[in-house]
Amino acid sequence: MDQWLVLGVAMLATGCIAGVLAGLFGIGGGIVIVPVLEATLGFLKVDPAIRMHVAVATSLATIIPTSISSARAHHQRGSVDLEIVKRWALFVLIGALLGAWIASLVHSRVLAMVFATLALLVALKMVFFPETRNLTEDVPRGPLVPVIPTAIGCFSSMMGIGGGTFSVMTLTLFNQRIHRAVGTAALFGLIISVPATAGFIATGWGDARLPPGSIGYVSLVGFALIAPATYATAPVGAKIAHGLSQKNLSALFGAFLLIVSFRLFYRAFI
Repeated sequence: MDQWLVLGVAMLATGCIAGVLAGLFGIGGGIVIVPVLEATLGFLKVDPAIRMHVAVATSLATIIPTSISSARAHHQRGSVDLEIVKRWALFVLIGALLGAWIASLVHSRVLAMVFATLALLVALKMVFFPETRNLTEDVPRGPLVPVIPTAIGCFSSMMGIGGGTFSVMTLTLFNQRIHRAVGTAALFGLIISVPATAGFIATGWGDARLPPGSIGYVSLVGFALIAPATYATAPVGAKIAHGLSQKNLSALFGAFLLIVSFRLFYRAFI
């Protein structure tokens, strides 16, 4: 009983932290949720072969209410670019489904290295060169542009994150204001998490190794404890974000990406 109490408190604390990060940076909180869930599942002796699948799938499920809460809070402040959402939504959704499908086929070490390298480069730009020229003056159009939102959806669902990390990095490189990028990324989190969660439920359905209380790879216990906390605290992060200047928010997000990048490099080499 004491063991479950400790785990419950840890889950609630994780949800609160993830919710604040979701509202502050437009991310789904998966960067925090996935490693904590993976460690918790290890503590509960869940089969290592499916432990990461359960952590990723459950993280994506919790991102659904978190993204709704965060996107609503940013939309009320006029920081969601609905034009970009309309142009990219279908491709983000297709990418999310694709990522859920191939997740078990991609070596996590390679994926971690690619993501960590990209995050490090963008973090260095945002922290040390916030005023330098971006890749474009606006979000580009053209026949090859759908590759970008498709990749965002694909890599995000494979890693169990809501897409905010990729989306904010990409949109700021396309000369979008950081507050606008964060708010738009929050809505992309919803577009990614719904189909990706459905995909992980389908691919994990009936697996005898799953912990009790699971639907496919989604742990209902983890969802029930983390989701309410993330939903409740996401508006707090959004409020903090809009109290910061664009320069300070850019620097803060860059620092966050540095931490994420170093963590992924460390994980890739151990």
